Amino acid sequence: MDGLTETNLRALAGARSFERGLGYLDAVTGVQIGDGWISATVHGTERYGAELSQDGPEGMTGTCDCPYGQEGNFCKHLVALGLTVLARGDDLPRRRRTARKRARSLDAWLSGLSRDELLALVRDQVAEDRHLRRRLELRAASATGEPAEVRALVRELLDIGPFARYGYVEYADARAYADQAGQAVSMIRQLTGSDRAADAIDLAWEAMNLLVRAADRVDDSDGRLGDIGADLADAHRAACRAAPPDPEALAHWLADRALDDAADLIDIDPFDYEDLLGAPGMRILRERAVEAWRANRTGWAEKDLMRRLAKAGRDTDTVIAVHAADLAPNGHTHLVIARELEAAGRPGEALEWAERGIRDVREQEQSLAAVDTALVDHLCDRYTEADRLTDAVALRRDHFAARRSLLTYRQLRTVARTAGRWPTEREDALALLRADAGRSGRRGGSVLVDVLLDDQDVDAAWQAAAETGAHDDQWLALADRSRTARPADALTVYRRLAEPLTGQTGNAVYERLVGLLLSMRDCHHRLGTPDAFTAYAADLRAAHTRKRNLMRLMDEHGL
Repeated sequence: MDGLTETNLRALAGARSFERGLGYLDAVTGVQIGDGWISATVHGTERYGAELSQDGPEGMTGTCDCPYGQEGNFCKHLVALGLTVLARGDDLPRRRRTARKRARSLDAWLSGLSRDELLALVRDQVAEDRHLRRRLELRAASATGEPAEVRALVRELLDIGPFARYGYVEYADARAYADQAGQAVSMIRQLTGSDRAADAIDLAWEAMNLLVRAADRVDDSDGRLGDIGADLADAHRAACRAAPPDPEALAHWLADRALDDAADLIDIDPFDYEDLLGAPGMRILRERAVEAWRANRTGWAEKDLMRRLAKAGRDTDTVIAVHAADLAPNGHTHLVIARELEAAGRPGEALEWAERGIRDVREQEQSLAAVDTALVDHLCDRYTEADRLTDAVALRRDHFAARRSLLTYRQLRTVARTAGRWPTEREDALALLRADAGRSGRRGGSVLVDVLLDDQDVDAAWQAAAETGAHDDQWLALADRSRTARPADALTVYRRLAEPLTGQTGNAVYERLVGLLLSMRDCHHRLGTPDAFTAYAADLRAAHTRKRNLMRLMDEHGL
């Protein structure tokens, strides 16, 4: 199979799963190689089915029914399968050709059997394989059974009873229940394929209700019931297209589904049925949506249906009205409205809504501390585009005053430089940060140090750190940037940061420590005291000679 290499297995699984897969090489049994796939059983906590396959030109993929694999991950069992096949040295191209030849031979043999011979073969298989027997029984019932019989079977397939312990389907049993529920979807599809689409529509409605009720008592951590719900929705749409129902009845049903928060498991999109609804059905759907929204203007389902109906009809004003009925206090909804208006070619109104969002946040919060930063960014962009730089600077200034961070400082600096006002704005901004640092004592000052470093004002940053305090990462940045001009000060920082690391273990710690040692050596070189560093390094080696990885790293760097 193309792409089956140790390198690709490591890339697909990641280092952790790849290393864990090495421990399962003796647990792989029943390897089968087909045309574009390799499968086996891997014995872990339980027995898991693993399969590697060729995914077209994109390369190799894998599936495994272990919990980690069911989440879509390339797990250790797949790694073990791939490495086992590689270790056996199988000629995969030859095995694939053999598999294709066997498949063609089987097809030719089956094609040559008579009707009686085929029936005898199927009956033998049904007698030996109860799962195959069950699937064929369901297909037969869908094709020839009475509606009441088919309905009873679907209800049986969606019943959690056989899987529920104490009235609840636990995670260990959820997959088996989902597999059985999937058979109900297959029955509904087969009804449509057997020219019984009208029955399939009714049965799909009932199956959706049963699945939604069952979901509350199933541990569906893997999301399998969501997949079943999507399949049910697809089966329902297919049945409706095969036997179009009454548009008005369909419209009421779709409205009920869209407005039922409990029905989220079944993703029914009314607009997938627009061609079936026609003008009469769409009119009823709109009437139901408006009625529900007026009764509950803040309900998520009501707002979503109204918004989507309005957008489908290119009714921007209705879309705005829906959003405006429930404005978020941080201005996010104002931004959504502004974007809708811009998309509709109404930039003046869009700007008014964005500005209103800022005003509303100020009125409610007394500052911009809680504002959606995306709204500030949007409005500043519009001000800049309109050459309203004074307004843009004022907004960025207020936002910085409310949220004193390195990000808001940078944003203020960018627009103030464009407006030619940065020196004045910088002094005011730094005054705020110095006042903050003074109030918080030596535990504070981190934002002040960050912005001074970002301004490349290293001397001022060093002074601020000394006066108001700084955290270790800031001290390290200061030392790195000051090593040439003030090596003695930088050396003091490096030694202080290195000291606690000497009492710790681990490769990551050793790498950090060696990095600090290299910086210390450079400082001693600049100070003309290389012997002092040599003595320091020798003492460190003598005290920690048993840390082999540390000694190796020091050797590699000549320390």
